[in-house]
Amino acid sequence: MTQTTFTTALTIEELEANHEIYCKALRILIREDTPIERIQRSVCWRRLDTLHRSLPQRYSSPQRLVLQIRGSLGRLQHATPGRG
Repeated sequence: MTQTTFTTALTIEELEANHEIYCKALRILIREDTPIERIQRSVCWRRLDTLHRSLPQRYSSPQRLVLQIRGSLGRLQHATPGRG
């Protein structure tokens, strides 16, 4: 049995099965104020980008996800008393 690594090519089905994990990782990077250049070199970015390029009708681009996540985090900070 082989073990999946960060350099192993995954099937679209495997990428789809882990989509939520990649989105969660992207949210964490954004919440930690990671520079966009570093985010773009991350494993989650590459895998989200692969999903988007393979199935653009179903999956948003990583760029769009970053904008959506930043927007929702900004709204949460403004709505939470004593923050930001």
